[in-house]
Formats: sequence, C-alpha cells, structure tokens
Amino acid sequence: MSTQYKGKYAEKKACEYLSSQGFKIIEQNFFAKKIGEIDIIASKNKTYHFIEVKSGLEYETAINNITPSKLSKIKRSIDYYLQTKKLDVDFCIDAIIVVDEELEFLENITL
Repeated sequence: MSTQYKGKYAEKKACEYLSSQGFKIIEQNFFAKKIGEIDIIASKNKTYHFIEVKSGLEYETAINNITPSKLSKIKRSIDYYLQTKKLDVDFCIDAIIVVDEELEFLENITL
C-alpha cells in the first residue's frame, strides 16, 4: 500500500469519525501557497478545528511526525486560510492519529 493511499485512507477515516461526533467538514486538503496544507477543516459549536491527520505502523512514529516545524507551517496556513476567507472565528489545532483501525483524536494540541 502506497504512502499516499495510506494518507488518503487515514483522512477518510478521520472525516468519518469527525462526522459521527457532530463535526461539520468544511474543507479537506486546503493548500496555502508556498506555506503548507491543512488536512481537514471542520467546525463544531461555532469553533473551527484545523486538523492534522497522521498515520503509521506505530502510534509513536505517527505522533512524532507532528514536529514544531510542522505546527509552525500549520499556524501560518491557518492565518492564510482565515485571511483569504475573511473569517474572524474561534479556532483550535487538533490532530488525529490513525494506526491500523485505531483512531485517536487529540484536541487543541498547541496553546
């Protein structure tokens, strides 16, 4: 199974999970020019959730791929998204870790 296929599969599982928890999926794979990509943008209770999805053979491997550098790119991508959409909303950065069929949702991973 290719890395790209695994990533798409993990994002599909993440969207299914979020929908089952009452989130509205707003956008997937938002690309901020020359900055980075946001895997999933969702909303719940008037808060936007910018969600990074990571998958791997082991939990530690997947979660360790969310580095300070990656978080910095996500933050800059969020700023770009909010500016281009002209939004002034409450938001947080979350992560979903997918290992095999297991999924863990980590809310508000930065302050």
